[in-house]
Amino acid sequence: MHSEVMNEPADGVFSHVWEWPADEAKQGRRALAWCTGPAGELAVLVVHERHLRHVDYIKGWVGWTVPAPCPAEVITVIGREVRRTPLEEVPAFSSQLALMADGRFVLASGRTRRVQPVGIWEPNAVLYCRAGTPERQFCIGDDIAALVSDRQDRIWTAHGDEGIFSGHPESGTGLAAWDAQGRSVWTAAKEKPAPALQGCTAATDGDDVWLVWKAGTRGRETYLTRITPSTGETVHYLSPVPEPDGFAVHGARALLTARDHEQPSLTLTRAELLDGTWAATSRHCLTVPGRVVLHCGQGRDAALRYRTGDTWISIPV
Repeated sequence: MHSEVMNEPADGVFSHVWEWPADEAKQGRRALAWCTGPAGELAVLVVHERHLRHVDYIKGWVGWTVPAPCPAEVITVIGREVRRTPLEEVPAFSSQLALMADGRFVLASGRTRRVQPVGIWEPNAVLYCRAGTPERQFCIGDDIAALVSDRQDRIWTAHGDEGIFSGHPESGTGLAAWDAQGRSVWTAAKEKPAPALQGCTAATDGDDVWLVWKAGTRGRETYLTRITPSTGETVHYLSPVPEPDGFAVHGARALLTARDHEQPSLTLTRAELLDGTWAATSRHCLTVPGRVVLHCGQGRDAALRYRTGDTWISIPV
């Protein structure tokens, strides 16, 4: 039986994590791709705008792109500690960031292409050591819509329609995983409840990984897929919220968010797993510190990290 959806007050729902300093922004340094690490760290890629190109019709920080290799910095926030890692060069079109458990990190471009006539897919990800030196490069699929790392340094990806239909063997399944060497270690099974069309977001809960995606069927249902890497068990659930931009889960409780695009507000839905079905238990609108755009949420172990402009907040499950 589904629980009745009730409104609830938003007071005290979230806590402040970190804010990109205004004086650095005034100097032209832009906070771009970001992620939450396996231990809850916040990591942010920073590039000076003189190296960037701005796409005027794309709102917010996602409108800044890296058109050519350039120097950059990765800032890692752990509690009150802020660590800066300078990078001599980041690849063009770096738009995704993932932290490994040992402090290494991956920068990736969302797209790749097949080199003809040999048919090899171009590398679109670079693994850096903790000090910021590149270790290797590899390909992790085409049109990466969402990306998250796990405690064993695997990289999990959910792909967009251009990657699903690009001919790339792993991203063609919609969902995939890779090890730190860039080798494919998992793809979505053929018995998915529906063909995938678009990745939405990703999360972890302990050793479990969750990938959220929209189906390509007529109803455009959204699914929450839980993968347990140690056993290979994969379970698909219908999402109580269509196309959420943020998802966090702990056991049988979860929260899902849907932004008011380019507005400082979102809809927060809490849900419980009841008799094998995720059911919404409460829903309310939430005012946040900054305007919300794409790539705004990532769930880690019972909390959702959410980007609102250049301010990051945490919402507990």
